[in-house]
Amino acid sequence: MEVLVTGGTGFVGSRLCAELDDRGHEVVAFARDPESGDVPAGVATTRGDVTDVEAVTDAVEGMDAVVNLVAVSPLTRPKGGEVMHDRVTRAGTENCVVAAEAAGVDRFVQQSGIHADPNGPTAYLRAKGRAEVLVRESDLDHVVVRPTTIFGDGGEFVPFVKLVAPPYLTPLPGGGTTQFQLIWVEDFVPMLADAVEDDAHVGHTYELGGPDVLTLARVAELVHRADGRSSTTIPVPMSLVGLGMTLGSYVPGFPFGPDQFRSLQMDLVTDENALDAFGVDPSALRTFSDYLGFA
Repeated sequence: MEVLVTGGTGFVGSRLCAELDDRGHEVVAFARDPESGDVPAGVATTRGDVTDVEAVTDAVEGMDAVVNLVAVSPLTRPKGGEVMHDRVTRAGTENCVVAAEAAGVDRFVQQSGIHADPNGPTAYLRAKGRAEVLVRESDLDHVVVRPTTIFGDGGEFVPFVKLVAPPYLTPLPGGGTTQFQLIWVEDFVPMLADAVEDDAHVGHTYELGGPDVLTLARVAELVHRADGRSSTTIPVPMSLVGLGMTLGSYVPGFPFGPDQFRSLQMDLVTDENALDAFGVDPSALRTFSDYLGFA
């Protein structure tokens, strides 16, 4: 099978390209900066941006499957403002869908996000939700995968925690009770590859999360303990956090804004973890604690 992976040199994409290559597929990683990624020698790369219709159309031509991973991170305020979520995630997906339909692609896999909703409370969730609608309403054999927060080497999550929750006396929104069902990237990617290969997944939307649920306070404690530092939670009222992030959004370079505040009020856990659809036992998945070196 010839597979195009948009965002193919990124955190998830580079691993997915390697997984698909190992399974014997002809893989092309589509990325704005192909040289920046770490993909196997057997994986081809092509330069492009999902917001560029011509580049997407050219890249999709001749492909049997497309996996769309491109999105703007919800963890920090994007350069260009929240409108970038719609421009890249929603409109970029539309370009990929239209190109895939025109090219007669057999399988389209969309990586979405937990709680994606066209009318959701953040620009990220709305863009992801509207992108899902475009995929479902297309003529493509499609699979939508909604992972919870993905962690692993080279990922954004641990650096984000260190930024939002400094060590020692750790001020945390609402006392750090927000919950995360973290999933290791190396556990997630094989399921994403299965979604490409297995006809049984066509037409389904899957929520996928890790084996346990941790509060932000517990995550911060583990992250800092792994660095040999302590973490004592200092609860900060949500109203004060919201005000600070809103005012901070007017300061050039400040990484957070109202959307990040709204995100911190949502538990990032599955309503129904679909691991069994991929034959995966939750107990076989790597925990966040184990990843950081704690049994």
